[in-house]
Amino acid sequence: MADDLLLLGGSVIDGTGAAASPDTAVLLVDGRIAALGADAVAHAAATTTTLDVAGQTVMPGLIDSHLHCTFDDVQSNDELFFHRDPTMVTLTTSQNLQKILRAGVTSFVDPDTAHGVGPSIREAIEAGVISGPRMKTGVQALMTAVGGTAGRLIPDEGTVGYAQVVNSVDEVILWTRRHIKFGADWIKIHATGSIPGRPGELMVWNRNEMKAACETAHELGVPVMAHCRSPESTTICAEAGVDLILHASFIDDDGLQAVIDNGASICPTFTFLANLADFGASVGATPGMEDVFRNEIQATAKMMRKAYDEGVRIISGSESGFALTPYGHWHGREMQVFVEELGLTELEAITTATKNGAWTMRMEEDLGTIEVGKLADVLVVDGDPTTDITMLNDKSRLSEVISRGERVDLSAPWPEHGHIKDWKIGKWAEEILTWDRAYG
Repeated sequence: MADDLLLLGGSVIDGTGAAASPDTAVLLVDGRIAALGADAVAHAAATTTTLDVAGQTVMPGLIDSHLHCTFDDVQSNDELFFHRDPTMVTLTTSQNLQKILRAGVTSFVDPDTAHGVGPSIREAIEAGVISGPRMKTGVQALMTAVGGTAGRLIPDEGTVGYAQVVNSVDEVILWTRRHIKFGADWIKIHATGSIPGRPGELMVWNRNEMKAACETAHELGVPVMAHCRSPESTTICAEAGVDLILHASFIDDDGLQAVIDNGASICPTFTFLANLADFGASVGATPGMEDVFRNEIQATAKMMRKAYDEGVRIISGSESGFALTPYGHWHGREMQVFVEELGLTELEAITTATKNGAWTMRMEEDLGTIEVGKLADVLVVDGDPTTDITMLNDKSRLSEVISRGERVDLSAPWPEHGHIKDWKIGKWAEEILTWDRAYG
């Protein structure tokens, strides 16, 4: 049962990009925003719980539009593909959802899930079997046999981890339909992939395959997103009808024009790259990768700013679920990168994770802004994120997380689990034991 709450005295950021409104009351009744300002005070019932939030900021809950809730902070594709059974994946996900919610994320989109359990997780949340943010989800990522970022770990056919391999236009159509039948809110395509001995990621789908996926999904009312890490992939995917481009790495003028002409949106997902570039050495990341990813951010950010200025919808996503982007820690960093690298204002950056995120949730009428009638997913932040966007990545600055009109318990111990047998790859040694190492 949602709480009836009156948030009194706070400065309201409504998520639309408008300037903050100081000393504005917000009334939450039956899980929705019932009134604002003087009306909120006038319509509060005697039984309404009043929270004094003077000096703090009231804003919409964050929407993380690129998050992998079933990965459990995985350290390698090997672990994810060959060491994760579906039952344990589901159980650990139910715990990790608590971390996501306590970090201020009240809604998220998961493009692809281990063993395709996403729709079941979503339904369990909605039914109250487990608690967590609102969720929209894909089933598994569609890949050609060339694969995605996992190279030769991807089989020539069948499924592994979060991947479903398709090898013809007929299979593209078949599995797009099946995923929608299984409950997909989005169809995810891994458009580019890593090929041994070839630099970067190459486009590993042809235009007919891409067009078949988009047309099939759209005929059934389901949008399509695609992982694109090359300039030509963004162009091809936008022209084929992809609704949301993930990454758009090294996007060029042709790609931007295709995005504009076809009404696509972009979720750059810089957070993983930024964490590796800035902190990779401290966690033993592969040497030399810091500069590679820093260069990718800088090269892509210039075009992202141009896209933003041209009216392209830019969306915030953290790609949480990996060892470099663990749950509950980095969901606000994308906005920081948008401010520092794209030159967005703090209010503009916040909109990418609020109003714009509601589009990826397909819930624009209900989410993303502080407006009368919207669902009561609300944050109270101890401070002013319009002067320091980094505080949205600092859980200690969250005074209240209100999800579905209910206050989340932020005082409970942080959810953690211990060692799970066979969950991680066991190593005989970190280094090769040569004779010289032993006796040299």
